[in-house]
Parts: sequence; C-alpha cells; structure tokens
Amino acid sequence: MTLCESFRKEGGDAETYARLRRQYHIERYRVTTSLRFGEYQFLQVEPPDVPAEEMKEAMRWRIKGLVDFPVDQATLDVLEVPMEAAEGARSRFVFAVCAPNELLRARIQTLQQAKVDLEAIDVPETVQRNIAALYEPPGRGVAMLAFSAEGGLLTFTYHGELHAFRRLEITLDQLVNADPEQRQALFDRIVLELQRSLDTFEHQHHYVSLAQLLVMPLPEEVGLAAYLAQNLYVPVEAADLARVMDFIKVPELRAPGRQAQCFHLLGAALRGFEVHP
Repeated sequence: MTLCESFRKEGGDAETYARLRRQYHIERYRVTTSLRFGEYQFLQVEPPDVPAEEMKEAMRWRIKGLVDFPVDQATLDVLEVPMEAAEGARSRFVFAVCAPNELLRARIQTLQQAKVDLEAIDVPETVQRNIAALYEPPGRGVAMLAFSAEGGLLTFTYHGELHAFRRLEITLDQLVNADPEQRQALFDRIVLELQRSLDTFEHQHHYVSLAQLLVMPLPEEVGLAAYLAQNLYVPVEAADLARVMDFIKVPELRAPGRQAQCFHLLGAALRGFEVHP
C-alpha cells in the first residue's frame, strides 16, 4: 500500500475525478469502484441445468421475480462456487449479481468524462471476500463481519471464494455513537444473528471447517470483538489489517478507526491480486 487519502469533493463527481487523475496520474493504475447496498442485488440461487455458455441468459430468467428492477434492463454476473470446493455439499448453488444498466451507465460515463479508465465494478460481498481470503489458514475457512454506513455484512470464505453471506440492519454509525444501553442492545442483536448464521452455515457447508470469525477494525472503545468472543462458540479476532497488508508508507492505516473508514475500499483495491494467506 503506497497511498490512502480522503479528498473533499469540489464540483461534480467528474470534476473531482479529473482533478485526482491529474494530481496522481490515475491513468497509470487499475481503477476499480464498488456499488453500495441498495444499488444492486446479490442472490444465492440454484443454477439452471444448462451449458456454461448459456448460464447467464438462463439465470436472467431464473431471478426475474426476485429483483425489483427489469432483468432485461440490467447487467448480470454469476459467481460459482468451485465444484471441488463444494464436494459433499447438499446442493450446488451460485451467486447472481445484478444491477440496473442505467445506474452502471451513469457511473461509467462519469469516469469517462474525467478520462479515467474503469477496469471493474465490484460489490461489498466480493470486496469483503478479498480481505477475508488474506486470513485463511490452509484448508480452513473464515467468517468476517464488517459494518458500513449502509449496514452490516457477514461473509464466509473458503479457498479464496465466497460461500455464503448475510446482511445485518445495523450501521457503523449506530455502533460507534450508541450509548452503553443502546450498544448492549445492538450487541445482543448481533450475537443472535451470528449464532443463527453460523449454525446455518455449518449445516449447509459441512465440508468447511471455520477457523475463526474476524471482526473488522473498530475503535477500541466499541468492544464488539471482545463481546462476541465471550458469547460465540467460534474463535473471534479483531482483524488488524496491518497483519496482512504492508502499511509502511501509510502509517495512519495502522489505526483501527482509519482501517474501519477504508475497509471496503482496501478490499476493492485487492481485486486481481494473487492472495497468499
């Protein structure tokens, strides 16, 4: 990691991106952006029995009644759990990621106006997978819990692939700004959600041995990781990104609060890199 900075927006998005391109020569680097919760839909479904080359089109009709926008006006991608990883699973499944073309077109055009070449558009589930994969011990999976302004996200990763996810309707601001009584109520909700999710995952993915639950970096006073460690049956660890990323040139990223602010951005930046846990 060589640079991680926040910038004040001046003018429109295109003007801001153009200024950054000139200042940091962004054209020399791969550029990835990530959608927010609510801008796309991420579904776990059983795939239709069709040849691989027909999968996307068949999936478009499979999810037609599951999304809240017209599938014929949307871009669809399919993420498949490798069969060798899923051997022994009760049934094969895939993840379908779908977003309206209008939304994607606006995002791409804004970057094009700034003369920034966009390589990929990611989503929080796969962004979080990129980080979780850095912590995987050989032959075992990890669960990871993170929070953002839009809510919480629990992911299960094995062999560098996403195997399951669950969203929580609790935001990062709620956790950080809650008074003691409110925070205790939030913690109790989180424990209940995690217990259910862990039980479901172990039942449906019995071929995966979970090594631990990683909790995204949070300000120390929040104390979520310690509370979960006392109330869950899996080992729990506060994920210090400095363990798996080189922050020598950006020492401010050693602070948990800054890691929390940049958590999913760092995961998006990992796209395309070979992971060595």
